Amino acid sequence: MDNNRVLIFDTTLRDGEQSPGCSMTTQEKLSMAHALEDLGVDVLEAGFAMASEGDFAAIATITQAIRGPRIASLARAKREDIDMAARSLEHAERARIHVFLASSDLHLEYKLKMSREQALAQAAESVRQARSLCDDVEFSPEDATRSDRDFLVEMVRVAIQAGATTINMPDTVGYTTPEEYGQLFSEVRQRIPEVDAQGIILSSHCHDDLGLAVANSLAAVQAGARQVECTINGVGERAGNAPLEEIVAALYVRADHYGVTTGIRREMLYPTSQTLGQLITFGPSPNKAIVGANAFAHESGIHQHGMLANPLCYEIMTPASVGAAATTLVLGKHSGRAALRNRLEQLGYTLSREELQQTYYRFVALADRKKNIYDQDLVGLLPQQIRDRRPMSYAEVD
Repeated sequence: MDNNRVLIFDTTLRDGEQSPGCSMTTQEKLSMAHALEDLGVDVLEAGFAMASEGDFAAIATITQAIRGPRIASLARAKREDIDMAARSLEHAERARIHVFLASSDLHLEYKLKMSREQALAQAAESVRQARSLCDDVEFSPEDATRSDRDFLVEMVRVAIQAGATTINMPDTVGYTTPEEYGQLFSEVRQRIPEVDAQGIILSSHCHDDLGLAVANSLAAVQAGARQVECTINGVGERAGNAPLEEIVAALYVRADHYGVTTGIRREMLYPTSQTLGQLITFGPSPNKAIVGANAFAHESGIHQHGMLANPLCYEIMTPASVGAAATTLVLGKHSGRAALRNRLEQLGYTLSREELQQTYYRFVALADRKKNIYDQDLVGLLPQQIRDRRPMSYAEVD
């Protein structure tokens, strides 16, 4: 694998769907899978085969229709789970079984009632079983960031020896910080030489409970992770997963800093976000980075003036680069004369300096009373003699 390439592992259909309001039917999952294939994700985690008959059916359906990404099925470190995952992936052109087992003492004691020794033995046995059924096996020590570091390293070593080809170290509860998470990846690479010697891919999987999922994921990339697990719009358990679109955009805009690439078709980011929003019960918030309705909207007069002079003044990427609509200069009480003049000219009205000044006074007064200013409001602000000028039609403007 190219060490400058980061694989994008999308878990919208598995971890993302576990979020309240995100449940999808098999047909809806298939529609989303096609969108993710068009987006160019490297690995598509289609579900948790043992979770339900519906999940099994969705994975099996996706494997027969999707040929671009590698298709993954999640499995607990249990024989029946792994067998079910393998069955769900029978028709996949490229398959992956993703096995997980808790590594933190908290989970081992209270959730699994299992000793460390039992956990190591079960991890090894489960990975060996999965590897006997599939050439591509990913292993995740759940709650890795709250695990004893020596024990975590030992569990990772055992999984690699048993045949795991990808090791994911998840921040399952969104607890870690970028510095800590990056150090975790560096330490695993240092203490387990097989990682680099055998070309084992290290993966990040971050939740957003402290709002650090993207920052933590990027810290992992800097420390050598070459797979990032994420979801469209950041959907997922509790506060959600690391948003795919934010990670991809950060790696693109700051390529000078991170020095890596992805295979994602960035112009499909916004359309893919919209597809998910139509399939589940909610879309991204307006101020959501990259794909929110306001991501490329400007109301401040200072910003609008700068945008009209040169978009680079206030936009670090173009809307087109992520497939979004054109930049919007929103007219409101914070807008300035430059934006007002620009929109009036788009509507076909060219005003003198004095006419613009008088119209601007009326505009500000209206904007103080009205949240949304529409084109008909702007035209209504103009004196009759200006409106009597023959402006271009809206068809010409559009």
